[in-house]
Amino acid sequence: MTRRCPMAEKPYPAEKARGGEIILNTPARRAIFLSGLIGAVVLVLILAMVR
Repeated sequence: MTRRCPMAEKPYPAEKARGGEIILNTPARRAIFLSGLIGAVVLVLILAMVR
């Protein structure tokens, strides 16, 4: 069995390796996204006060 060297393969282009964009093009999507962020912060604050 032969092992192939991973560096011998053609490298993956950086443009394709980047993460996805957050697309918030409607008011409903913006509201859901922001409420999720705010909810996470509120949860952390509540858990910090309970301890």
